Amino acid sequence: MSERLYSLAEAEGLLPDLIPRLRAIQVAFATVQGEARYLPEPTLQDPKRPRLPMRMWKEAVEHDRAIEILRTEIETLNKLGVELKDPHIGLIDFRHRREGKVVYLCWRLGEQRIDWWHELDSGFPGRKRLERE
Repeated sequence: MSERLYSLAEAEGLLPDLIPRLRAIQVAFATVQGEARYLPEPTLQDPKRPRLPMRMWKEAVEHDRAIEILRTEIETLNKLGVELKDPHIGLIDFRHRREGKVVYLCWRLGEQRIDWWHELDSGFPGRKRLERE
């Protein structure tokens, strides 16, 4: 994870790119959560292995695609130094220097701009509103 520090303007400048990524993470995460069962891989060489209905194979393919989307999008966030806190609601944090101290700028899908910050150890319940000029 990058220790990059973002200004408020830099973090907000990333939001247009992050919104579709976070929506993709939400959908992929929900898919993986709903498909949390083992599906054996198909094989033509093993006639003893039971054949699965086509519906189950489609679910397995969707599950694999969702895992790949999660892997790719989370890796992108990590490279940017953006911390994914809750994939269900699209909650992310940006490290930021405030009054000489490193804190998080806190944002989630649906918010129009970054209006919140919190201490590194306080999390979402400790959010405080940013003062804007």
